Amino acid sequence: MHHMTLAEIARGLADKKFSSEELTQTLLARIAQLDPQLNSFISLTEELALSQAKAADARRANGESGALLGAPIAHKDLFCTQGIRTSCGSKMLDNFKAPYDATVVAKLAAAGAVTLGKTNMDEFAMGSANESSYYGAVKNPWNLEHVPGGSSGGSAAAVAARLLPAATATDTGGSIRQPAAFTNLTGLKPTYGRVSRWGMIAYASSLDQGGPLARTAEDCAILLQGMAGFDPNDSTSIDEPVPDYSASLNGSLQGLRIGVPKEYFSAGLDPRIAELTHNSIKALEKLGAVIKPISLPNMQHAIPAYYVIAPAEASSNLSRFDGVRFGYRCENPDNLMDLYKRSRGEGFGAEVQRRIMVGAYALSAGYYDAYYLKAQKIRRLVKNDFMAAFNEVDIILGPTTPNPAWKLGAKSSDPVAEYLEDVYTITANLAGLPGLSMPAGFVDGLPVGVQLLAPYFQEGRLLNVAHQYQLNTDWHTRTPTGF
Repeated sequence: MHHMTLAEIARGLADKKFSSEELTQTLLARIAQLDPQLNSFISLTEELALSQAKAADARRANGESGALLGAPIAHKDLFCTQGIRTSCGSKMLDNFKAPYDATVVAKLAAAGAVTLGKTNMDEFAMGSANESSYYGAVKNPWNLEHVPGGSSGGSAAAVAARLLPAATATDTGGSIRQPAAFTNLTGLKPTYGRVSRWGMIAYASSLDQGGPLARTAEDCAILLQGMAGFDPNDSTSIDEPVPDYSASLNGSLQGLRIGVPKEYFSAGLDPRIAELTHNSIKALEKLGAVIKPISLPNMQHAIPAYYVIAPAEASSNLSRFDGVRFGYRCENPDNLMDLYKRSRGEGFGAEVQRRIMVGAYALSAGYYDAYYLKAQKIRRLVKNDFMAAFNEVDIILGPTTPNPAWKLGAKSSDPVAEYLEDVYTITANLAGLPGLSMPAGFVDGLPVGVQLLAPYFQEGRLLNVAHQYQLNTDWHTRTPTGF
């Protein structure tokens, strides 16, 4: 049963080939057996999962149906789950049990999804390798010596290892798409505002967006259907109708205009990934797509702009973790200032502290105009580049990452080298656009992804292209040895 996709599980449950409770017990046993190799989970919720599975079976017995009714999933551990530890991968929140459910958690629970647990992540979603977690690094099931990508590496590793069919994730600068590429999955970052951020612990509020990680575009469509929608509790949620994503999967690609930016194929791109990307372009051409060269001239400025804006917002968002109201508190503080300093110094890891300090500096008097304001101006230029490109093409295609997954610890002492791995993904976050990564081949036995970007609220278009590609390729069907 563990090899089934979400779509196959939905059909199996509908045909009464197995029950949600049987499936849930099977996957919980598989997690207990295999996850010690991967470290992909922070918390397992066996009792909750079994009660939800029994309830889903009862709902089906009463005539209810639905693609997610009885389907097992897991949540990245920054989605608040009532009465369950929500840690953000940090010592700071190791003892925090959320008093409410995030909107995404509540919506999926209402649809009948079964929560198996909370997945490991880079601390406060800051990282591209899933090595900064307080609970230890997550390992890539394709090669246990390599990183799974971050910050949603726990969700990605768990799905790739067939511990469960799909999981929620978040993307601030590529944290859904990059782990998807590194683990041979399909990952979708929706348009900013498409999925509620209420109850999703913030890293950078103007960039964060929740989305699905699964093996296929069809499964991402199913999970996104349950996640998306307007939320009055979230001031950044956009009141835009949610289409039936599954209904658009089988549209023809005849005449689809695909833009390929020349800036993507620079010296920093592994030539083997460039070749696989071109192979994907040829495969889509055979399906009727028309390829057009385009330019995104301000892409070169995106990384420095992102690494001013995101830390600036993080320094503000993380100021609430002060040892007073909730979370970690140091022992025996001498006074209030000592409480603040030691609680934050002991509760936050090195990468989080680094980004808080960078952000506080960029927002400080005398430097705000020089750094933060200038970065926001660059952000507008990046968005304008995309708007001009989408006047000429329907989607944009390129590599998801410049390199395959690196070895654990290889970039730990050089944060800038790790930041540069986000070069192709962060532009979508700066502009608020939807982006999808899909499996496109292997380099030295490690998966490689290709990224698709589309205009605002065109997630259905991305899923359609990815689904048609996956009907004509088999990269997404490959399974890591031993799993």
